[in-house]
Amino acid sequence: MNPSKEEIAAWCQEYVANLLEVPPESVDLNADFDRLGVDSALAVSLLVEVEERYGVELPPEALFENPNLNAVATYLHAQTQQIVA
Repeated sequence: MNPSKEEIAAWCQEYVANLLEVPPESVDLNADFDRLGVDSALAVSLLVEVEERYGVELPPEALFENPNLNAVATYLHAQTQQIVA
């Protein structure tokens, strides 16, 4: 699996929207997690799902260093590229 950054961002957007029970297009990819309403329980769910889907361990501190979905998608894309290489 070698997803693009955009594909990862779209998946993250859909996943978070599902958790928040809102339409995906209402989830701003550049909004900080706290602004979206992502609490620690939802963040843990995202971490687990990312590892299962992409085979990349996303440590909790990575969410602090990458505080929005676009930043997380960039981080994950870089990690998946290292796995492929």
